[in-house]
Amino acid sequence: MCRCAQKLLAAGGAAVVLAGCGNGAPGHGVHVVAAENFWGSIASQLAGAHASVTSIIVNPAEDPHSYEPTAADARTLATANLVILNGVGYDPWAQQLLNANPTSGRIVLTVGDLFGLKTGENPHRWYDPAEVEQVAATITKALQRLDPKHSALYAEQRTRFDTDDLAAYHRLIATIRQRYGGTAVGASESVFAPLAPALGLELITPPGFMKAVSEGTDVSAQDTLSTQRQMDEHRIKVWIYNSQNATPAIQRLNVLARARHIPIVAVSETLTPAWATFEEWQVAALQRLEQALHRATGR
Repeated sequence: MCRCAQKLLAAGGAAVVLAGCGNGAPGHGVHVVAAENFWGSIASQLAGAHASVTSIIVNPAEDPHSYEPTAADARTLATANLVILNGVGYDPWAQQLLNANPTSGRIVLTVGDLFGLKTGENPHRWYDPAEVEQVAATITKALQRLDPKHSALYAEQRTRFDTDDLAAYHRLIATIRQRYGGTAVGASESVFAPLAPALGLELITPPGFMKAVSEGTDVSAQDTLSTQRQMDEHRIKVWIYNSQNATPAIQRLNVLARARHIPIVAVSETLTPAWATFEEWQVAALQRLEQALHRATGR
């Protein structure tokens, strides 16, 4: 292992260990591989023309929690100068592939490690706007370290991403927080949990219910009854469900929400459609949520 393999990059007051010496692939720029396309989209916009970015999980119809890697995935990761993993138990297959093919010139950014999260905590960090900002800053620092010749350009692209590309995203978050702050909502699983506080919404679904559905474990009868009761009593104004994990139990709750005239908003774990950018995908979901909140509250 090279001597610089344990350097730290700081982002927004946090630090993350980036393993690798930081030598870009000679002659063809930096090759970035993201385990999931939401991080890959952000990396692509930050990298611009001086890096190639490949995402492994890109199919909107697939549940990332149950993804089975292929031999092609292993080859793709083996060629990377910068690898972006989500961590927090979300993509352990990717770390296993990296461990099977170590290289001293590779930087690995694990998002969960950036925020000190452990397996068992909520892995859906791309739904937390503040954490998205920190991840973007850390990706930029990694690109600058791998390709110092274009450091200033990466900094410009980082600024453009935040001020221009994410402008509608930030604006919708602020609008929903101002207009609908304090509104009670329900969610089928924990994918929405990091976003709710940023929107000022009160997510009242039992945490055990959301965690069990997200992890594919049995939901307790008590949590199921509590969620049903929240709908029956109209305590939740909008129901948000993960379209990539619509189990039979969730489909039954969707039917109940419709019967109780509770607006339903679908969200997803990966980019939908697959060709969308991170901000296009998030803005579309936020627009659907804003419309649902308007129907539910009349505001």
